[in-house]
Amino acid sequence: MANGKKNWYQRHTESLAFGQRLADSVASGMGSWRFIIIQTIIVAVWMLLNVVALVGHWDPYPYILLNLLFSTQAAYAAPIIMMAQNRQNERDRVQANEDFRTNVEAKKEIEELQLRLNAIEADKLDKILALLEKLDKNS
Repeated sequence: MANGKKNWYQRHTESLAFGQRLADSVASGMGSWRFIIIQTIIVAVWMLLNVVALVGHWDPYPYILLNLLFSTQAAYAAPIIMMAQNRQNERDRVQANEDFRTNVEAKKEIEELQLRLNAIEADKLDKILALLEKLDKNS
């Protein structure tokens, strides 16, 4: 940043441990169309190779090994995604607190400006009244 200060998100990102960054990137990858398309292609190829049996039936229908792989993937994916969601909740809370703090500061500044404008307005009115009285005395 130009003034050298880091925003809350930069500070939060720098504070993450390797495992937390890894969990976030895994959850981000698994929640994408790219992952779904690649996994669909792998499953289709797996089933096709086992049906055609050019290499041999290493996992014949009902694809028990494939189901075991999916179960293992789900067993690891669920807690990783939950960790990423917990961190997202934490980021949302930090952002809400930062937004609240910014709003409080902005409110204070607006109130100070309002007081200054009121003082300027009162000063101008006093001057106008003094001029009117002066004109009234001269008339």
